Amino acid sequence: METSKENVLVAGANGTTGKLIVSYLDQSQYYNPVAMVRKQEQQKQFKIQGIDTVLGDLEKDLSKAVKGIDKVIFAAGSGGNTGPEKTIDVDQEGAKRLIDASKDVEVKKFIMLSSISADNPESSESLRHYLEAKRKADNYLKNSGLNYTIVRPGTLKNEEGTRKIEAALDVEHGEVTRDDVAYTLVHVLNDDVAQNAVFEMVEGEQRIEDAIKEF
Repeated sequence: METSKENVLVAGANGTTGKLIVSYLDQSQYYNPVAMVRKQEQQKQFKIQGIDTVLGDLEKDLSKAVKGIDKVIFAAGSGGNTGPEKTIDVDQEGAKRLIDASKDVEVKKFIMLSSISADNPESSESLRHYLEAKRKADNYLKNSGLNYTIVRPGTLKNEEGTRKIEAALDVEHGEVTRDDVAYTLVHVLNDDVAQNAVFEMVEGEQRIEDAIKEF
């Protein structure tokens, strides 16, 4: 791991959004990405790119995964497409486990990739168990004592980002690109941006850098 840059652990690095986050961190002059993956075979793709990796399972002890880590981005999750049990294990309890491990090593900031409507799980019957797990994980982070930012995007789509969003405490449900979400998550790592803040985001007309300054 580099010492001149802040080491940022990315939980869920092997996911579609996670890979974008790692890429943006790798391009940054301020951060060194550390891709957290569950299996050894998942490390190869990152090592080829010269990116640090660490093995970590959100359902197990994470003390080794957070060693030498300055900041954390939690981008892991079931996406609500699995049963309630797995959603609780990963999105809820896995997040709590990483928050606790992060507290133990006094990380400077913890970024949570959550979901729009996480404060209102009843808004979607099909995703209710997922949103409920996200809400509980978000609240756990808020009460953890860590510096945090909780980002709640709308429905994710796999298109090139526009770098323009709408961000507020409560926005009308809409879509947003994974690319713009990843870009936003990296930007809120800044100590002076969105400190101890929660916001929802969908595609919009405001530049990401300007939109997140308001929190």
